[in-house]
Amino acid sequence: MELLTVFALAVALGTDAFSMCLGLGIAGVNRRQIVMVSLTVLVFHVVMPLVGWYAGELAGSLVGRAAGIAGALLLVYLGLKMIYSAWRGGETVDPKVVLVNTWGLLVLAASVSMDALSVGFSLGTWQVDLPLTVAIIGMVAGAMAAAGLVLGRFVGLRAGERAVAGGGVLLLAIGVRMFMP
Repeated sequence: MELLTVFALAVALGTDAFSMCLGLGIAGVNRRQIVMVSLTVLVFHVVMPLVGWYAGELAGSLVGRAAGIAGALLLVYLGLKMIYSAWRGGETVDPKVVLVNTWGLLVLAASVSMDALSVGFSLGTWQVDLPLTVAIIGMVAGAMAAAGLVLGRFVGLRAGERAVAGGGVLLLAIGVRMFMP
């Protein structure tokens, strides 16, 4: 597989992470959270294709669907909470509840890397340098997650409550979309 094709695949796989992180960034994140989320997404985007490569399709689809549902529910919850918070004019949602909580962070990272699991199944049929391919996928996804968090943080600081409501709508939409086949 050509290197340009691998980068295109990596960008496609990183779009869910970017979108989710944009919504989380709008709610407000600190530098430590940006690093932790970005590294976690990076690791999951390396591990999931490897799991897909080595695991059977049946096991991957069972685990993948459960993690996808849990991640979707978490995103819907966060989105609704952010919308409600902006509507009430109260305190903004603190994403630390999810981002500092190890379980929440792992579920979110797993939910946005499910497509990488599926790609891992396909990598076995392609002529690829597996370590290089998964490293590129992971680095691009981690960079896209960081970009989403930083951009969301910037927008959130500039636009205030409206941005929080917009971020909530974005997270809600991503969560609902994850439920649809």
